Amino acid sequence: MQYDPNSPIWLQVMTAIKTDIVNGKRLPGEKLPGGRDMALEFGINPNTAARVYQELEKEGLCETRRGLGTFATADAARIAALRQEMARQAAAQFLRNMERLGIPRQEAARMIMEEEI
Repeated sequence: MQYDPNSPIWLQVMTAIKTDIVNGKRLPGEKLPGGRDMALEFGINPNTAARVYQELEKEGLCETRRGLGTFATADAARIAALRQEMARQAAAQFLRNMERLGIPRQEAARMIMEEEI
C-alpha cells in the first residue's frame, strides 16, 4: 500500500480495512489478523496497528474477544450503512473535483454513464 503523506497512516489503514469489509474481501464475523500480523501486512508500527483496531472498535466495525482475537462485525446493517456512507463520500469528492474543473453535474453524470470500466 502506498501512503499519502498528507493523511495519517492509521487513518489510511483504517480506510483500507473498511473498504475490505464493505466489498466482501473481509467477511462478516471474519477473524482479522493480529496486531503484529497487520503491522507486517501494511508495513506499519505495531502501535499504529493497535490504534487502527481501537478506532474500528469505537465505530462498531470490529470486536476484540479476549483470548480469541479481533473479528470484523457481523452486523449486516452496520456494513450496509458503512457502504452507503463511503459511497456518498466518494461521490461528493468526485463532484467537488469535477466542479474544480468547471464541469457541471449533468455533464459529469453523462461522463460517468459513458465510461467503460
